[in-house]
Amino acid sequence: MKTLIDLIAENVKDAFVSAGYDEKYAKVTLSNRPDLCEYQCNGAMAAAKEYKKAPIMIAGEVLEHIKEKEMFSSIEAVMPGFINFSISSSYLAGYINEMNEDVLLGCNKVDNPKTIVIDYGGANVAKPLHVGHLRSAVIGESIKRMFKYLGHKVVGDVHLGDWGLQMGLIITELQERKPDLVYFDENYDNEYPSEAPFTISELEEIYPCASAKSKQDEAFKEKAHMATLRLQQGYAPYRAIWKHILNVSVEDLKKNYGNLNVSFDLWKGESDADEYIPEMIEVLKEKNLLHESEGAMVVDVVEESDTKEVPPCIIQKSDGAALYATSDLATLVQREKDYDPDMVVYVVDKRQEMHFTQVFRVAKKAGIVKDDTQLVFNGFGTMNGKDGKPFKTREGGVMRLENLMKEINDAVFEKMMDNRSISEEEARKTAEIVGLAALKYGDLSNQAAKDYVFDIERFSSFEGNTGPYILYTIVRIKSILNKYLEENQIEDTMILAPEGDSEKELMLLLARYNDVIENAIQDLAPHKICAYIYELSNAFNKFYHETKILTCEDEKRKRSYINLISLAKKGLEECIDLLGFSAPDRM
Repeated sequence: MKTLIDLIAENVKDAFVSAGYDEKYAKVTLSNRPDLCEYQCNGAMAAAKEYKKAPIMIAGEVLEHIKEKEMFSSIEAVMPGFINFSISSSYLAGYINEMNEDVLLGCNKVDNPKTIVIDYGGANVAKPLHVGHLRSAVIGESIKRMFKYLGHKVVGDVHLGDWGLQMGLIITELQERKPDLVYFDENYDNEYPSEAPFTISELEEIYPCASAKSKQDEAFKEKAHMATLRLQQGYAPYRAIWKHILNVSVEDLKKNYGNLNVSFDLWKGESDADEYIPEMIEVLKEKNLLHESEGAMVVDVVEESDTKEVPPCIIQKSDGAALYATSDLATLVQREKDYDPDMVVYVVDKRQEMHFTQVFRVAKKAGIVKDDTQLVFNGFGTMNGKDGKPFKTREGGVMRLENLMKEINDAVFEKMMDNRSISEEEARKTAEIVGLAALKYGDLSNQAAKDYVFDIERFSSFEGNTGPYILYTIVRIKSILNKYLEENQIEDTMILAPEGDSEKELMLLLARYNDVIENAIQDLAPHKICAYIYELSNAFNKFYHETKILTCEDEKRKRSYINLISLAKKGLEECIDLLGFSAPDRM
């Protein structure tokens, strides 16, 4: 189904061409003066220079060739050369009814689905999720849902940090604490226990303790390095401990990500790419891309068009150790073999942009990925406290994600109890649903690349541009529909042409649904969906306050109202599902 703005633009293009002007000037946009019109075209101003005519003359000539005038209730050429359009109520109703009958509300499934791998989450094993993991998780989850919505084959990979020195530190600290474990007995030759020798709580305490110790005790640090090396070389006892670390950590991570309504198709980590590193390095050697620099092996990735310095990509350090770039390139080798993706999207901190610039260039130069494979860096900004610095606990530490969720759930619960209309037990359950919306909407409503201030008080408010306000709007519509259905059946889904301004405004916003969704997916921009549903919620609430929906005496008009707000509910619910949260039945 074509978007409404495209249908208008087709008409305007024909008119520009018929009037003797290039169709490139026929761009139609939403009006920036909705008090004057609904859509506008400013192309006559741009065309004036080329055709050496006054813009208002060009606009007037184009106007003479506008066809299908039943599409518009008014068309005007306005000084100095704007063309203003308002949609006719009957045409708008026809469009809305067609949209209402479509499963995707006018969005189009892609003709040629792509295979897309999304790398997001990025948690480290043996460490709890903290606020620094929030943005990657919620942005990545939303992008994954958006691509799936239009029919792409999407693979979400958590890409765990499960390799490297942190593993050696844990093994070394564990040996100091529990030297009698069979993993540290050189003469033990039976199967290793299936149960881990630590709980998740112990594991989360072991790592920071070992990390701190390594900064003060050189012998401990060297022992940890040796343990890491032996692990990576396949030493069976350490591999057994490592598997315990993975199993205990992943079980806890799945629970915490689940509380965020975030899920992954793959639970692979850096370790899974390790076996592909030798092959990848051989490819770089064969293509004469690797050379030595200060003892390290590097690949030059600078390009003539660079406006800032792009250092060589280090593949191996002087001691032969691999780096993040090595692991990320080997992971691309693995993804090529397993999925042959058309696109790989990395949802990571924007401060890693240079790293991924280097990795992408090496991958292309070495033919690790095909020339037409899209490698996309989707960097996000920092979540800050009110002081403008990265969000911390009151004590100044890094806040665990589960504690942040509890704080926002408690804030929502208190607000609900202030206006109690449901039991305390139901309020608690509902607060979890609303709290998640507050948390995710608070994050996703900001453009991903920008830093933002996380304000629990503002995000948990039931008024303004917040998740709870969006959910409250949906719950209000559900309540109206439930009251209607207690005494009536919906006999048809016809929506009549709007009579009042607020009714038309609501329809115009609904008619933008497919345009907004497709544009948000194209730009990997969940914040555009947030902006849209805030506008849509405002339009519904204005219509609700100005219209006697359930007491309307004209039964046909009343059914039309019900069908219209049902469509609004469906649009809002589809959008919040793409954002990764849902609405309760009552609030």
